[in-house]
Amino acid sequence: MKAAAQKAKYGEVIEISAEDYVEKVNKAGEGVWVVLHLYKQGIPLCALLNQHLNRLALKFPATKFIKSVSTTCISNYPDKNLPTIFVYFEGDMKTQFIGPQSFRNGSITADELEWLLFEAGAVPSELEEDPRPKTRDVLFSSLKADSDYNDWSL
Repeated sequence: MKAAAQKAKYGEVIEISAEDYVEKVNKAGEGVWVVLHLYKQGIPLCALLNQHLNRLALKFPATKFIKSVSTTCISNYPDKNLPTIFVYFEGDMKTQFIGPQSFRNGSITADELEWLLFEAGAVPSELEEDPRPKTRDVLFSSLKADSDYNDWSL
């Protein structure tokens, strides 16, 4: 119980500067997952992800959730790559999600973001399956439907 309480010490998204980066990310500690959101004010998808991450930080207090204005951490970081999420474990980058296409071009839900972070290993989700909408191959499904009608069976 004490170990769980010690692990559950974050519970919020904190803003960091470039000076904080090494301490908060690379030296986060043994067994610590870090989710870093690079964002910029005025980009709606960044604002949406900030909302989702605030919710997820409360739900998963053992994971350190941090954010930073993109150009504060990485000078000249291109806006076209925003939003960006880097996932670290024990100071090593494990995965990265770069640009709107990584987040369904702006229509990602909090559950979908949770699933991405779960797949990366950063959070222990209770979701049983990927909540993202299943894409259908319209061409294949129409071919399959057409095959029900067979000209050869007279």
